[in-house]
Amino acid sequence: MYKQIIRPLLFLFDPESVHHFTFKFIKVSSKFPGVSAIRRKQNRLNNPNLKRTVFGLEFENPVGIAAGFDKNAILLNQLGDFGFGFVEIGTVTPRPQEGNPRPRLFRLKKDQGIINRMGFNNNGVDAMVEQLKKKNTKLIVGGNIGKNTATKNEDSKPDFVENFEKLHPYVDYFVVNVSCPNVGDTAKLQDKDFLVDLLSTLIELNQSKDIRRPILLKIAPDLNKIQLDEIIEIVQESAIDGIVACNTSVSREGLKESEESLKKIGNGGLSGQPVKNKSTEVIRYLAEKSNKAFPIIGVGGIHSEKDAMEKLEAGADLVQIYTGFIYEGPKLVKRINKAVLSA
Repeated sequence: MYKQIIRPLLFLFDPESVHHFTFKFIKVSSKFPGVSAIRRKQNRLNNPNLKRTVFGLEFENPVGIAAGFDKNAILLNQLGDFGFGFVEIGTVTPRPQEGNPRPRLFRLKKDQGIINRMGFNNNGVDAMVEQLKKKNTKLIVGGNIGKNTATKNEDSKPDFVENFEKLHPYVDYFVVNVSCPNVGDTAKLQDKDFLVDLLSTLIELNQSKDIRRPILLKIAPDLNKIQLDEIIEIVQESAIDGIVACNTSVSREGLKESEESLKKIGNGGLSGQPVKNKSTEVIRYLAEKSNKAFPIIGVGGIHSEKDAMEKLEAGADLVQIYTGFIYEGPKLVKRINKAVLSA
């Protein structure tokens, strides 16, 4: 029903407007008696064999929703109804920001992809904390943290520290996002020395808390092998808990979309099927080269249970979906979990 009726209807409208409409629909409809229970019955698989313990946390199943979908933790209490084992909220910044001018979200229907240049639009960390205080689900929640666009790269450490301090009581793990291509120059943020210093600062803060939260680093899919070797060294030197691989791509290689259309869209991060293989190879390289020394959350181009299993077989411990959720619909989560049980 979703791919035959609902998706074609939604795809008639502006992607960002559809996103906001969908959020409102889910939020409002869940208030009606029985709606959440029906969604859980349709989408959730409650099987103990799906449980995974990764970086010290127990996940009900290995399928999560990636950062960027629920930037402000608006649907925190509803997303679990769709079968997810965990939710990553954000990217959040210390101060609210509008992001880049619209239009900034584009579908590539021929490629089953999306290009976005949202620019970390969010309501700020204080607003996110207020949403997290309303949490009434046991769902594992990750906080994806970044810097404000107006903050210079060399002065960005306090932004990450502020996010970390304010979210620490309310999230289960952190993801440090320095690889998004939609917030200006991120070259400095991905410099090895800078990253080791930043991550070591967060680790030190973490150790001062009564409860320690796992800290992961989100990386780009466009890194070469030398850069991936540096990522392995960064994990070792900073003693963080794992990697999220991968973010969106700046590459436009091999797309079916016309050059004219791509030129009209302009810059932005590419997600969906076009980044599937690149993301999987990054996961495989990190897992093999490090001898599986740290956990990996695999994300990028998962539109089927086969795509998810490829990520897991390559070395991912958990997977996340976003673009695949938009193209394939809610049933994708249950399909992946069934495939995991059958493996």
